Amino acid sequence: MPERIETVKVWDPVVRIGHWVLVAAFFTAYFTEEELLAQHVWAGYAVAGVVLLRILWGFIGSEHARFSDFLYSPVQALRYLGRLATHRARRYIGHSPAGAVMIFALLASLAVTTFSGLEIYAIEENAGPLAVVAATGPPSLINAARADGRGDEDSDAGAAGNSEAAEEFWEDIHEASANFTVFLVLLHVAGVLAASFSHRENLVKSMVTGRKRGKNG
Repeated sequence: MPERIETVKVWDPVVRIGHWVLVAAFFTAYFTEEELLAQHVWAGYAVAGVVLLRILWGFIGSEHARFSDFLYSPVQALRYLGRLATHRARRYIGHSPAGAVMIFALLASLAVTTFSGLEIYAIEENAGPLAVVAATGPPSLINAARADGRGDEDSDAGAAGNSEAAEEFWEDIHEASANFTVFLVLLHVAGVLAASFSHRENLVKSMVTGRKRGKNG
């Protein structure tokens, strides 16, 4: 009779559900864009909501969900990856150093992606939580100088030019950060597969069940 492997609870429901909702929402937003604007926007809201919740949960969540449980330096992450390549890396019950760095990188990249998306939505559609800021934001120095004597036509033209420049700026940021997030996701998947092979455990399954092999398992 095969020996039963003892498992321990590691990932709470907030971490697990948030993880898979984030995956689904991000790629829904990534592949819809302007062709399906409503779906793109709502998927973006879902991403933003999960990111905010995960940041909050990093301070008040369960043991292995807290940032304090996986604060590692880039040097520790690189050292871990080097040892992982030779199957000598230490196994962690929670996040490994490389996994921890990836989490912080993904949260930062997703935050930039969603914020830039909200900026574009405010400028193009005058909608979303940043619409009021976009509509009532402070005038540029150029517009202020023109306002004293060149009339509404010049002022409107200057405002339109500033709006187009702002839109182009945020579109570049949005596209770059979204593509960078995809790059990070690919690295993340490769790292999960490598760690699963090296430590002989299914890390994808653990993010579904919330359980991992115990320290002595």
